[in-house]
Amino acid sequence: MHAKQKPSKILIIALWTAQGILAIIFLWAGYMKLIQHDDFPFLWGKENPGLVTLTGIIDLAAAVGILVPSSLRIFPWISILASYGIVALMLTAAIFHVSRGEAADIGFNIFMAFLALYVIWGRARLQRRS
Repeated sequence: MHAKQKPSKILIIALWTAQGILAIIFLWAGYMKLIQHDDFPFLWGKENPGLVTLTGIIDLAAAVGILVPSSLRIFPWISILASYGIVALMLTAAIFHVSRGEAADIGFNIFMAFLALYVIWGRARLQRRS
């Protein structure tokens, strides 16, 4: 019989860092889109105010979902689902930007998607060990 191996402290720190970065960025994005919408700096926002509101709500849900369940250890698998949602959101955003001729602007979307993929991998790995 094998004893359960403790997760690496580096893995745990890196996961919390990734989740914190995602949460902060999505809180900021949701705030900008819902509260400071008049100051929203992107042209697509002025052309699509309904889309700004919708994505602001999604951004806030992502921020809460990526951090709160894992922090409280209540249904931590929700953080994994939130990460999948972030990947889907970032891929959709990248497609949206490419369709508008803004392909040069998708680097941030790709980075955020990879950060969320890391959270999916790391949180799933930790759940298998517990």
